[in-house]
Amino acid sequence: MDRIKNIFKQNMKQYSMLIALIVIMAMFQILTGGILLKPINVSRLIFQNSYILILAIGMLLCILTGGNIDLSVGSIVAFVSALSALFSVTFGLPVWVSIPLGLLAGLVAGMWQGFWIAYVRIPPFIVTLAGMLLFRGINNIILGGQTVLLPEAYTVISSGVIPDFLGGSSNIHVTTLVIGVAFAIMYCVISFIIRKDKMKYDFEVATSSFFIAKLVAVSLIIVLFAYWLALANGLPFILILLGVLILIYSFLTNKTVVGRHIYAMGGNQKAAALSGIKTKRILFWVYANMGLLAAVAGIVFAGRLNSASPTAGDGFELDAIAACFIGGASATGGVGTIMGAIIGGFIMGILNNGMSIMGISVFWQQIVKGLVLLAAIAFDVYSKYKTKTAH
Repeated sequence: MDRIKNIFKQNMKQYSMLIALIVIMAMFQILTGGILLKPINVSRLIFQNSYILILAIGMLLCILTGGNIDLSVGSIVAFVSALSALFSVTFGLPVWVSIPLGLLAGLVAGMWQGFWIAYVRIPPFIVTLAGMLLFRGINNIILGGQTVLLPEAYTVISSGVIPDFLGGSSNIHVTTLVIGVAFAIMYCVISFIIRKDKMKYDFEVATSSFFIAKLVAVSLIIVLFAYWLALANGLPFILILLGVLILIYSFLTNKTVVGRHIYAMGGNQKAAALSGIKTKRILFWVYANMGLLAAVAGIVFAGRLNSASPTAGDGFELDAIAACFIGGASATGGVGTIMGAIIGGFIMGILNNGMSIMGISVFWQQIVKGLVLLAAIAFDVYSKYKTKTAH
């Protein structure tokens, strides 16, 4: 029991947000008369929130470096979607050429901001606020204030699903279900290997009964989620992209030297610099990476709308920032996880979707989301105060 308590204490924020997500899902499932968790609505939730989740992954890295944020990501989303229209419609380039060019443009935009932040030492808030105006203006110049339709290939990326290679019936996507079972088995095998390695070096691990219970619970969730998608249209391409990004950035933050340096900067930037960490280079590449992920989100969002619009990306930066803080990131930096940001993004998405199904006004939705964000920050401040007083 003591080991289990220690595990919960060490991951209190992440577990509390996960519990909050489950409670919110259960509440809206009841209030919407069972509509929220219908297979087709679960699939729709993924499509509707994919670009915010992509932005939240990049935003978390910015916040980890010291509570910094990027206000320009919504404008970069619009900028890249406008470039997609320019390249593929105006210039007539193939989609497989237009997309890499759009990603490169987002990376350059992030590097531009990273330079001013890291090497000229202008505060991130000012630089990204200027970027928000700059890239929004470029977007409007490219589009001339008009909405431009994009090739169908963009829609396939953001709204398409994998083919049913196993030839399922009309009611269920068998390939998706098989992939879900395979992932559940893979999760169990990897968990056993990690546990065995920890025990080999005498690291603290959970009791066997707790470990088995966790494996069973997570495996059931994976299989049930796959079954739900199989009842809808199948496994979306965008979910595969999200899964790859989550794995890459979770590995980056937890298992690499660069990840440890990012957390160290958030803990104390001066101390990190004195210990030999190249803080300027880290800060530069964190914002360059944010520009690249904003470009990915821009292409996904353009495909979702099947067009490039002057108003694309409005308010996306606020949703991405809120997702990180609701998911347990600290307002002062150095604390937060990729999975926490994803959980926070889904909390925001379910609030939006649930209240929309109930017919609640957009104005009330904004009030509720504002209060949820404030509660998350208050929880962070209270946790820090409690930790200080305990010591």
